[in-house]
Amino acid sequence: MIGVTLRAMDLRHLKTLIAIAENGSFAAAGDAIGLTQSAISLHVKALEEDLETKLFDRTTRPPRLNTRGRNLVDRARDIIEQCESLSDLVAGEALAGSLDIGSVPTLLSGVLPPSLNAIRQQHPDLRIRVSSGLSADLVGRVHSGELDAAVVTEPSQLQTGLSWHMFAEEPLMVIAPKGTAGKTDRELLAAGPFIRFQRFAWAGRLIDTHLKDRGIKVHTGMEIDSLEAIASMVEHGLGVSVVPDRVGANLPDNIEKIPFGEPPLGRVIGVVERRDNPKMHLIRALVEILADLTSKHETNK
Repeated sequence: MIGVTLRAMDLRHLKTLIAIAENGSFAAAGDAIGLTQSAISLHVKALEEDLETKLFDRTTRPPRLNTRGRNLVDRARDIIEQCESLSDLVAGEALAGSLDIGSVPTLLSGVLPPSLNAIRQQHPDLRIRVSSGLSADLVGRVHSGELDAAVVTEPSQLQTGLSWHMFAEEPLMVIAPKGTAGKTDRELLAAGPFIRFQRFAWAGRLIDTHLKDRGIKVHTGMEIDSLEAIASMVEHGLGVSVVPDRVGANLPDNIEKIPFGEPPLGRVIGVVERRDNPKMHLIRALVEILADLTSKHETNK
């Protein structure tokens, strides 16, 4: 039997594991609980990383639960039942105090506002303060205790004492002025000056890594610290770029947008918090709402 702790484990990941066991495959589990197959895979990956063990035999198609995985499914059902019982006990109790949240700018105008509004509707006496910044800076502020949590791009590694809760994967898109020569992402990126998102930002570093891994050489014309500013530069014909899908969601008609990679490459977004945070229950509720709203957004595309 696996020795399981709840320190950073996300109940959604356990529910996903149960759905796979009950439906027989990642794809069928996704259909049953309303998630894409890539989201199901990310949940499994996060769970295996938390437990530091493999839960599936991937030599079969579809992958099958191994002995550890089957044992965990039984434990997971017990854990979820106990947690739901606790939730029933505290349901209806309004919470007061303050919650300090940080967010990368691309999510401030996306799913974060309705998620925070849902929390405030449930707990009207709760004061929520939000600040914006780059992922690395925000995670540092969470670690120091200045922020309770931050909505960021997935970190390559976490500082001691922090927990990571993934809630969505966001595709990356190539954007270029309409009429740019080329039909594929490689051709568009080779056609004009590349407007790069600053490389010390995690999203910028991720895009840079994907370009190198695919062997795509670009000619950098600008390096900018704002994804919205990059979109504006492209709109005015100053170059081409790679941006997260949310940045490209409301582009004007004179910008062409195609997926970066096939299948599309993306970034994972989630919430970082301190493991010893006394407001952990509020942050878990925020993660659940963010995941739910993101899933509905993907379904309605």
